[in-house]
Amino acid sequence: MTLRLGDIAPDFTAETTDGPINFHEYLGDGWGILFSHPADYTPVCTTELGTVAKLKEQFEQRNVKVLALSVDGLESHKGWVSDINETQHTEVNFPIIADEDRKVSALYDMIHPNASENFTVRSVFVIGNDKKIKLIITYPASTGRNFDELLRVIDSLQLTANYSVATPANWKHGEDVVIAPAIKDEDIPAKFPKGHKVIKPYLRTTPQPNL
Repeated sequence: MTLRLGDIAPDFTAETTDGPINFHEYLGDGWGILFSHPADYTPVCTTELGTVAKLKEQFEQRNVKVLALSVDGLESHKGWVSDINETQHTEVNFPIIADEDRKVSALYDMIHPNASENFTVRSVFVIGNDKKIKLIITYPASTGRNFDELLRVIDSLQLTANYSVATPANWKHGEDVVIAPAIKDEDIPAKFPKGHKVIKPYLRTTPQPNL
C-alpha cells in the first residue's frame, strides 16, 4: 500500500509491550509518531529507542504519542526493553508493536524487498490530530534517525497548521517564519501584529506568531 502526505493514517489493532492497542484510539485527539525497526537486539535500534524514551517530556509538550514497531514477538520485545533500559540508562516509556505477522508493516509499506525481504526499513510517520499523515521519512537500516530533527519538524507542522506561515531552511523554534504567499500585503499588519520584513515581494518574514 502506497501512502502519501494527506492520507488518513490506516487504523489497526496490534499487540504491544503495553498490551493490545487500537492505533486511532491510542492517538486520541493528539499527534503521533509511528516508527519501525528492522529487528530486536540490533545496535542502532537500541540507541534509537533509548533516545526516544529520554525525549518523553519533549513529545508530551507537543501532545505527541510515540509508537514503535518491530517484526519480532512480544517476549523478544520484553527482553530487548531490559537491554535498552540497561545500556541507554533510561526506561522505555512507550509501546512497541509486535508485528510478527507483518500486517502493520504491510499496511504502512515498511518492508522494502530490495533492502530486505524480511525486515522493516527505518520508516517514520508523523500523524496529525486529524489522523492525516503529515510527514514520511525512510532511512536505511544502517543509519540511525535524528529525533531532534523530528521534533523540529513537528514544531513546524503544528505552527503552520494554525497560522498562514511556512518555515524556512534550517528553521528552529523561536526564529522568524515566512508569510504564506496567499496573504496580501495589505492584510499582513492585522494578521501579524509583531511586524514583518519584505525581502522580496514573494519573500516576507515575521516573528514566530505563537510566541
